[in-house]
Amino acid sequence: MPLTITQVDAFTSRPFGGNPAAVCVLSRPADAAWMQHVAREMNLSETAFLVRRDDGAYDLRWFTPAVEVDLCGHATLASAHVLWESGCLADGSRAVFHTRSGELSANQRDGWIEMDFPAEPDQPTAVPEALAAGLNANPVYVGRNRFDYLVEVTSEATLRGLSPDARRLSEIDTRGIIVTALADTKGFDFVSRFFAPGTGIAEDPVTGSAHCCLGPYWQRRLGRADFTAWQASQRGGLVKVVVRGDRVTLSGKAVTVMRGELVVAQDAA
Repeated sequence: MPLTITQVDAFTSRPFGGNPAAVCVLSRPADAAWMQHVAREMNLSETAFLVRRDDGAYDLRWFTPAVEVDLCGHATLASAHVLWESGCLADGSRAVFHTRSGELSANQRDGWIEMDFPAEPDQPTAVPEALAAGLNANPVYVGRNRFDYLVEVTSEATLRGLSPDARRLSEIDTRGIIVTALADTKGFDFVSRFFAPGTGIAEDPVTGSAHCCLGPYWQRRLGRADFTAWQASQRGGLVKVVVRGDRVTLSGKAVTVMRGELVVAQDAA
């Protein structure tokens, strides 16, 4: 029987903005090789796969075109959006996900989707040679958490003007490189971009999980816990961030742009 696969633009209220994710709700668990093939076929930064548990929660896994990842914000937001929109979950009910990064949840609030994620703070670290060379920028600060390097640059203009060398950045043993700066654009506290050529993504349009690091970082820098952030990719996306101890609330909007039928059987890896 064909499976519905839905493409959702996350962290945006308008089609063709934010970060597109594919979402596939399965009736039973699928082989990892099959899910990787589907993600490669979709060729988006992430494809999410969901399987309902007996208690109404969902197992959730995320795949880039190249690898399975441990944490993904925009595809989680897209998944919650699809569950409510399709009627898999009642409108207004809490979405609960079991993932490789523990239990995550999402709620609807005033037209936004709020997600409860783990904080992923960075620690200061030495600067790999390929990092400065690959970004072609002089960092103000470099840190690292369990996933990514975090780089602060001098200004929003510097950040927007970056044209990284993907080959050099792919030499770094990391999921990705978060680059951030204080915002000059009115209405935002900080801006960011995210580069992950080592995992098959030259630049991710909007990276929810990066804000699990950015929130604690800017909390240390600015002495606040509540932020409005803009990821300054070509598509762009708005993320609201609230740091709550060892958890981070990420809020965004989402819009469905495409639905299709996946006719390849789950065991056809």
